[in-house]
Amino acid sequence: MNKLSINDLDLKGLRALVRVDFNVPLDEAGQVADDTRIVATLPTINLIFKKGGSAILMSHLGRPKAKREEKYSLEPVAESLTKLISAPVKFVPDCIGDAVVAAAKALKPGEILLLDNVRFYPGEEANDPAFAAELAKLGDVYINDAFGSAHRAHASTHAVATHFPGKAAVGLLMEKELTYLGKALAHPERPFVAIIGGAKISSKIDVLENLLTKVDRLIIGGAMAYTFIKAGGGRIGSSLCEEDKLEVAHQISKKGVGKIVLPDDSIVATDADAENGTWVVQSDDIEEAWKGFDIGPMAIKQFSAIIKEAKTVIWNGPVGLFEKEAFAEGTHAIAEAMADLTENGGTTIVGGGDSVAALEMFGLADRMSHVSTGGGASLEFLEGKSLPGVEALTDKVSAK
Repeated sequence: MNKLSINDLDLKGLRALVRVDFNVPLDEAGQVADDTRIVATLPTINLIFKKGGSAILMSHLGRPKAKREEKYSLEPVAESLTKLISAPVKFVPDCIGDAVVAAAKALKPGEILLLDNVRFYPGEEANDPAFAAELAKLGDVYINDAFGSAHRAHASTHAVATHFPGKAAVGLLMEKELTYLGKALAHPERPFVAIIGGAKISSKIDVLENLLTKVDRLIIGGAMAYTFIKAGGGRIGSSLCEEDKLEVAHQISKKGVGKIVLPDDSIVATDADAENGTWVVQSDDIEEAWKGFDIGPMAIKQFSAIIKEAKTVIWNGPVGLFEKEAFAEGTHAIAEAMADLTENGGTTIVGGGDSVAALEMFGLADRMSHVSTGGGASLEFLEGKSLPGVEALTDKVSAK
């Protein structure tokens, strides 16, 4: 991690302009339904205060159409943040303009100013230099703590950093993400195992290609496994299959001989509601009327044994339709195996919204070494791509 860190900055008496990821779910009453992402940023905010600075926080929320939409206002987030931190939290219903500049300049050390949704302006997603310049007026230093948005070249994650030469740093959450994911890919303790699941391989081709050059074993689960099984000549019944990706799956399989592991057996049913019951069958011998919805008991033993012997495991994507009780056992078993590995000294890293949701459903999130807050960003990191929100920050070697 060769980027300037918040730990390297002198913040006494300074205003830190911080890009956070407060894109949180709201309930029907418009209140914050899950404050996980807010809580994740508290260490960075508290460190700013400890260093004698004030914090100006900016984020997006939802997908407003480049104009003000009240349902996407960050005001409910300000209310939630107030309950979580022992510091004054001020909110302004805008993110640029004279009133916002005045509010920022009036901040005292130990105070927070939360700006409203940066996506209310078209300049945000356009990475517009002029919009970024307006945001930059608000702070003395820039800190990016929004790993979940680091893969987007937007004004608040990319262009704004250019206005803080030598003073654009990563926050504690971003630093943790980059350290865990970076070390896992560059210098993993071996055996190094990756588990990739989910519905389709089309969104994870680059991830699979990149990981094959780094891991000792690559476990493929979820519905995407059936495209690989069919590409290898197996019979998958009515299971989800990307017919136009069969050749891609075949080529990846050829490259991954000895590394790729597919589930020996599957839990199948005629539909996702399992109205007619479920059966356990070989994954490559599924009758036409059946669909695979989860890995079977043999696959659970097969995958768990590989995880048990590993030193580093990265997991992105569930191995079954875990939202349905009838098909949750496989994903639950993987999560338990990883929790056990963590307790035995291994490193376990989980990324991707569905995988994280599964961990939280099973109550196992706190038993992982690291749970990534950035679904799309962690996926692009695993693909080996550079992240614009990280690239724009100050390199340590160039910091003054």
